[in-house]
Amino acid sequence: MSEDNKTEAASDDWGSALAEQAQASAAPADDWGSAMAEQASASAPAPGPAAPSTPAGERVFQPLQSHTEPDLAKGDIDRILDVPVQLTAELGRTRITIKNLLQLSQGSVVELDGLAGEPMDVFINGYLIAQGEVVVVNDKFGIRLTDIITPSERIQKLNR
Repeated sequence: MSEDNKTEAASDDWGSALAEQAQASAAPADDWGSAMAEQASASAPAPGPAAPSTPAGERVFQPLQSHTEPDLAKGDIDRILDVPVQLTAELGRTRITIKNLLQLSQGSVVELDGLAGEPMDVFINGYLIAQGEVVVVNDKFGIRLTDIITPSERIQKLNR
């Protein structure tokens, strides 16, 4: 059997297997079965002009509703308000050898590459979102955000 005949026979077998599977599991209201049948009929060569069909995405997924109603928009944002994220403030970084790491003890000072008075980076889930300065509020450290990083600035920093 030549390569072309093998490929053609394999595609015919594949198309007939898909059609068989779609017929076996398809119910009139079964969207997956409809999609499989559509795929099987699309893979088989059509003898005449194809009838217009709606994409499977339109049948399976509901169309998005407009968010002009304030209740709908409020409901959508309420779904994500309680999702926890990791906020990290970074003073600076450094690289040290394992030998120096093992020599660290209580009271040791590790020099970082950040300069005193320089804004510190604020990350959300590992993504730089802002810069700020250290403040003390009620005997606790905090960060006063001085600059919010725009998405275009984030892309520029990634390209460096």
